[in-house]
Amino acid sequence: MMNPVITGIGVVAPTGIGVADHWQQTLTRTCRLGPVEGYDASGLPIGVVGQVPGFDPAERTDSKLRVQTDRWTWYALEATRLALADAALDPADHDPYRLAVVTASASGGNEFGQREIHALWGQGPRAVSAYQSIGWFYAASSGQISIKEQLKGSCGVIVSDAAGGLDALAAASRSIRRGVGAAVVGGTEAPLSPYAIVCQSSQPGLSTGRDPATAYRPFAADATGQVPGEGGAMLIMESPGFAAERGATAYAELAGTAATHDAHHPTDPAPDHRQLTRALRTALDRAGCAPAEVGAVFADAAGDPRLDRLEEAAIGEVFGPGGVAVCVPKTMVGRLCSGGAALDVAWAALALRHGVLPPSVNLDGVATSLDLVTEARPVPDLRAVVVLARGAGGFNAAAVLRRPGT
Repeated sequence: MMNPVITGIGVVAPTGIGVADHWQQTLTRTCRLGPVEGYDASGLPIGVVGQVPGFDPAERTDSKLRVQTDRWTWYALEATRLALADAALDPADHDPYRLAVVTASASGGNEFGQREIHALWGQGPRAVSAYQSIGWFYAASSGQISIKEQLKGSCGVIVSDAAGGLDALAAASRSIRRGVGAAVVGGTEAPLSPYAIVCQSSQPGLSTGRDPATAYRPFAADATGQVPGEGGAMLIMESPGFAAERGATAYAELAGTAATHDAHHPTDPAPDHRQLTRALRTALDRAGCAPAEVGAVFADAAGDPRLDRLEEAAIGEVFGPGGVAVCVPKTMVGRLCSGGAALDVAWAALALRHGVLPPSVNLDGVATSLDLVTEARPVPDLRAVVVLARGAGGFNAAAVLRRPGT
């Protein structure tokens, strides 16, 4: 069976709302990291974040849905709308049982939950919204997307932290191979409310830096950790036959995916890169893709020196030192939890479409064996790219994307 293809991209991220704005901001190296906006965060332990600018939920989300859902679901609903429009796919024109949805989630409805906690302790149990039971729930976005767009095929959610976006792609691909025509797939997050930031502050690997230019510098010797961000991307993935029937144009082909687990410790990373390397090699094998065919790797880029060294070693083992271009465009937005890998896939698909590798920021002069892309790099013959992602607790994932027809 032929590999599924990506035909639509919907982005709601610090780099912009909509694929055109997102790509333009990317190519101009617009760093969207900065202090928390919207409330006084001076007493919080995290000083730099990546926030989505200009998102007015009143303009983008129906009022009935807003009272039931959290910001992360608003982002997912809008990104889905944008992706469907980009793919020129109207679910009403197709058998709803051939349309599926799979999202990745790890943070949930933080802002909604914080508001209801305030209501509980300030006014008592009767003041708590009945929607609290679903608004925070990690499957809320999948459920609300399926209801709003009438997608009655398989519906699921993947929970594997920052690896979730790639694992969701793999799950959607399996559904397509079993007969689903098209799937909405991806992930968004909104983990920047005060309660959410406090919860994250106890996790290892978070940067407490206050300077946006230095707070998140993966692969640098002086890296201080990761910067959290919000948003993500939703994609439309279709079987080649379904896409051909519609006359759809594909950004990329999902040629192969793989996932492994370190099985080492719930929070302490494994001391070696064996399982990350195995995920990378397995994805390449499943794609029938030799390392020499790969034009770029979109790195996980933890921002933690130990984790970065492990990823550098895995990339070097497979491709050789400096043997492949390494893109870290997430340095413009931060690490978006389960939305991060989905956004990396969007970047990768756009790179294949336009023949341009997206740049990293704040990494100029970093001493590493990696060939870091720090300026937009034209690669007209770009044919295949790899996206890597890791999640807290030992999750590893890799995906190989090919330019259609290669």
